[in-house]
Amino acid sequence: MITRRHLLSAAGAGSLAVLATPPVLRAQDAPDAASELDQLHALVVRQGGEEVVAERYGGAGLDGIANVKSVSKTLVALLTGIAIERGVLDGVDQPVVPLLGRGPFGDTRDDITVGDLLSMRAGLASVSGGNYGAWVSSGDWVGYVLEQERTSEPGGRFIYSTGGWHLLGVALSNAADRSLLALARDWLGAPLGVDFAPWVADPQGNYLGGNDMGVSPRGLSRIGQCVLDGGSWEGTQVIPEDWLARSWETRARSPFSGDGYGYGWFITSIAGTPVRYGRGYGGQILAVAPEAGTVIAITSDPTLPARSGGYFGDLKDLMGTVLRSV
Repeated sequence: MITRRHLLSAAGAGSLAVLATPPVLRAQDAPDAASELDQLHALVVRQGGEEVVAERYGGAGLDGIANVKSVSKTLVALLTGIAIERGVLDGVDQPVVPLLGRGPFGDTRDDITVGDLLSMRAGLASVSGGNYGAWVSSGDWVGYVLEQERTSEPGGRFIYSTGGWHLLGVALSNAADRSLLALARDWLGAPLGVDFAPWVADPQGNYLGGNDMGVSPRGLSRIGQCVLDGGSWEGTQVIPEDWLARSWETRARSPFSGDGYGYGWFITSIAGTPVRYGRGYGGQILAVAPEAGTVIAITSDPTLPARSGGYFGDLKDLMGTVLRSV
C-alpha cells in the first residue's frame, strides 16, 4: 500500500518513485507500513492519459461507488455546461426562479441567475454547516432555500451553500424534464463509461444538487481526464471546451481557503502548479492540473471532517508531492 510517508519521502528524494513504476501499482510494490492518512479511501492519479497510481486504502474500492459529497457541485456544473450547449438552458444569465415554478417574489430573488448559482453568489444565507440539518429535515428544500435571508445582491459576495446548488439541480431537471440522475448517467456516465448510483432526493423526488452523488474513484478520475482533454473522450466531445474555460475564470473567492472560485471549481496553485479542483466533506477531491497534464481523484471517509488546517491540508501536501514529480 502506498502510504503518505512513502510519498513524502519520495518527494524529499527529488522524485516521486511510485509514479515511475508501471501504470497500476500492486500493493507489494509499495512499502507495507500503515498509512498515516487514516481517512483516506482511494487515490487515483492519471498522467499522460494513463493511470499511474491506483490504490485502495479503505471504502468500497477503486471501482466501488463512493459518496463524493460536495465534489457533486463540480459535476453539476459540468452538466449545466452541457445543458446550455444542448439548448436545455438559455445560458448563465437565465433567471432561475421561473425554472423552479416559484415566484415571482418582487424582490432580488427574481434576479438570481444560473451563473449566480454556479459561482455561489445567489445572495441568500447559507443552509450549509450548522443550518444543513434543519434544511434537509424540512418538507420543501427548494422553498426553504428561497426563504432564507437575502444577505447580498445576486452576483455579489461568495456564500458557500449547498442550497443554491439544489436550486440549480432542480432547475436543470425541470428544464430537461428528466431527473438529475438520468442526466448524469446520459450526459457524463454513458460516454465516459462511468456509473452513477442513485443518491439522496428531496421530499418532492428531486435528486440533491451539489452533494452526495455516488461515483467510483476511477469514474471520478475518468471525468477529470475528460476535463483535462478539453471535454473530449475517445474522439467524442462530451463537455463543451469553451465551458471549461469559462468555468475556470475566477468570479469569487472563498473566505475560508482564500482560493478563487469559478463555476463549480476552486482555483488555486499547489507546489507552484495551477490547479482547479472540486472538494467534498471528509476529503473527497477531483483535481485537474492542465499545465502538468495531471488528474488526481481522492475519496475518503465521508463521515469525518477535513479542515483546511487538518486532513485537507494533508491532502494538499499529498497533491503537491504528486505535482512535484511531473
